[in-house]
Formats: sequence, C-alpha cells, structure tokens
Amino acid sequence: MSREFDEAVNMTASELERWLRTEESQSVGQSDGGESVGHESGRRIVDLLRKKKSDLTDDDEAHMRKVVGYVHRHLAQRPDGDVEDTRWRYSLTNWGHDPLKD
Repeated sequence: MSREFDEAVNMTASELERWLRTEESQSVGQSDGGESVGHESGRRIVDLLRKKKSDLTDDDEAHMRKVVGYVHRHLAQRPDGDVEDTRWRYSLTNWGHDPLKD
C-alpha cells in the first residue's frame, strides 16, 4: 500500500501543512458546518507522512487506501483548461496531491 500512497501523495508534509493553512484549502469540501472531510484528511496525511513505516497501524493503512482511491477518482474528473485556481485542484491538494506538480 505505501508505494501507491507515495505515488498518490506528491506533496511533502510541510508543503501540505502550509497549504492547509490557506483560505483556498479551507474554502472547499464537504462539511456539516465544521472542518471539511478533505481538510481533516489532509491533517491526517501530514501525520502519516511523518510516521515511520514500521509505526503505521491498520487504521493508518485504511486511511492510506482511502486517500489513494480519492486521488485516483478525482484525477479522472479533471476539468478542461487551466486548473490552477479551481475547486477541483483545491480539493485534490487537500488530499495531498497537487496536480500542478505532475
């Protein structure tokens, strides 16, 4: 699983942490008035990136699979044109994948 996760998540922990503090990051995603699912996932991904592989739990592995699935599904829905300032890119970046880095 970690190879697929490493391919799906193309940001470092510090890049993702910086991104999550932006207004753009906090402007997208599904939420019930609180933190969005993607933003919460992003914080979890930061923790996963900083963890030793040997310290990963089953719950961590399950979240890594969820991230890989989300990134793959979302990439397949890429809109036409310049994606730099799109909700599509902001959502994907919350999940640790910046499509502009590809």
